[in-house]
Amino acid sequence: MKTKAMKKSQPKIHDSGYKKLFSNRTIFQQLIETFITEAWVKDLDFSQCETLDKSFITDHYKETESDLIYKLKLRRKTVYIYVLLEFQSKVDRFMVLRVLFYILSFYMDYTANYKRIKKLPAIYPIVLYNGKRKWSAPTSISDLIEDEPSLGAYAIDFQYLLLNEKAYSKEQLLTIRNIVSTLFLAEGHYDIALLEQELLNLYEQESDKQAVSLFLNWFRQLALYGKVSPDDYATLDTVYRTKEEVQTMLVATLEQERQKIYRKGQAEGEASGLAKGVEAQRQTLLQFIHWRFQTSEEEQKQVTEQLAQINDLQQLTQLSELFLQAATLDEFTKQVAAFLPSPVLNQR
Repeated sequence: MKTKAMKKSQPKIHDSGYKKLFSNRTIFQQLIETFITEAWVKDLDFSQCETLDKSFITDHYKETESDLIYKLKLRRKTVYIYVLLEFQSKVDRFMVLRVLFYILSFYMDYTANYKRIKKLPAIYPIVLYNGKRKWSAPTSISDLIEDEPSLGAYAIDFQYLLLNEKAYSKEQLLTIRNIVSTLFLAEGHYDIALLEQELLNLYEQESDKQAVSLFLNWFRQLALYGKVSPDDYATLDTVYRTKEEVQTMLVATLEQERQKIYRKGQAEGEASGLAKGVEAQRQTLLQFIHWRFQTSEEEQKQVTEQLAQINDLQQLTQLSELFLQAATLDEFTKQVAAFLPSPVLNQR
């Protein structure tokens, strides 16, 4: 049984990796330009934007969230965008109080450093939520304060923008097709068959290869280990230089994830689950073959007929590993032939 101490020591699923993603200028710009509908967004100067090396999260919430503060120019004025990355699964009804506290802490820090200012800069507050539960917390502080007595002009007026990743439909995200929308797609509509092609298309279309490589590496870490911890920063910084490198990485990652799922089902000893695992493994391998070698209808039919004769999960798994090493379709089909059952000779 897991103790509270054990649970606390386990790495969180997003934490540092998520903050690193949105610390990238291209990814941050896509977040703002795609999902913020304010009129002034079009006038922001992203070429000079920078993150501030500060955090206003209290120790009580350090394990459940992270924050980013971006400094930008808007028509010669300095503005700030505050992004709170919310990771906890349970929705906090008083989230608006926390966001307001962070904003006020920023202003207190700002006035301590700029003593001669007459006005405070504008700060746009965003909460980016990726939890499983439906968001039910008020985004306006007025909804949390009693109506009586009426405070009129003296009432506190503050609210934040909620970006709930899972609130966007698959159709909406597939229409956008940038790094952030694909991130939301992976979080809210995790479909391996869909993601494998979307991720490859993303690499081909996105001009900032460093940004898309950062995201691809984040996806790889999440798929294989269910986490992106500070120790994984080195792997997040790998930059893919060709479409073939990306394709090989995706095939290997998604196949390893499939194998992990099948091994779990096999260990549970479910006969029906094992049969489903064999068929799922076969279909996954066929998808990868067509994707990597761009097989014709006749070629795909031939390899489908070959794999249909193999009903052993271990053999299909071994073929998946050989597939990753094969340079051509012919080379792979020769390897498949070695696994086929011997033909039964007719006896008189």
